[in-house]
Amino acid sequence: MSVDLSAKVGEVSLRSLVLTAAGTAGHGDELAGYGDLGELGAVVTKSLAAFAWEGNPPPRIAASGEHMLNAVGLSGPGVEAWRAGYLPALRARGATVVGSIWGRTAAEFAEAAEAMRGADVVALEVNASCPNLEGRSAIFAHSVDATRAVVEASRRADLPLWIKLSPNTPDLVAIAGAALEAGAAALVLVNTVLGMTIDIERRRPSLGNGGGGVSGPGILPIALRAVYECREAFPSAPIVGVGGIQRGEDAIAMVMAGANAIEVGTATFANPRAPWIIQRGVEKWLRRHGVSAISELIGVAHG
Repeated sequence: MSVDLSAKVGEVSLRSLVLTAAGTAGHGDELAGYGDLGELGAVVTKSLAAFAWEGNPPPRIAASGEHMLNAVGLSGPGVEAWRAGYLPALRARGATVVGSIWGRTAAEFAEAAEAMRGADVVALEVNASCPNLEGRSAIFAHSVDATRAVVEASRRADLPLWIKLSPNTPDLVAIAGAALEAGAAALVLVNTVLGMTIDIERRRPSLGNGGGGVSGPGILPIALRAVYECREAFPSAPIVGVGGIQRGEDAIAMVMAGANAIEVGTATFANPRAPWIIQRGVEKWLRRHGVSAISELIGVAHG
């Protein structure tokens, strides 16, 4: 039995529902040695500003059981350097590319979006929710007004805008609504959960930045609820689900909650072949259950 894994996120058609998550697959074709990038729905790049940025002080990564905490702090070469040095290699591999941008102000989002104009990417993921900037107040996606401003600023790219939102707020649905009203073409749900680990030998936080973002299998229920609630509130909104996906069955659950496509992130650190393994797992599940296309399952958990 043949199955159709293709996905559509708004006006963007993808060959598969499985994408990489921003920040977990590098800036370019780093994963090409582990699988065919052209088989995936898309490679989502590490988030880029209009300028080069060093990120947070080390250590930047810490483990907590089967979970990971990171405080990388959005380090990157900047959009122009990325377009010249990394994007061509991705396209040569046959990858569909989604660019990811960030900024410290709405004006910096506009600058990054402007720098992305004309790039060979199918969409722009607007990272309004990274928890590794200085202070929680810096997270745009914790505010309806700030989220709206970031989306409006990013429209300068003249590309479909996928807004990546934070699970660390009780106002997620209202914020998602503001993003859609401002022109977001899709919601990406969700970014990491705020957390911390303590090095009990040093008697200090494990990360150089203090706290960071928690990712891994434990945040899957959080991401599922975010996708479910936003699908309930916005029945026709395109949604990309991300957070804690380790297996094909996790991806299936995310689609049933309401996702049109999914992103694989932290699982890639444990096994760089994870996106392809999860894709095969989805395919096997569909065959086993007699489902001919993944699109048939979108939002079915809503009854």
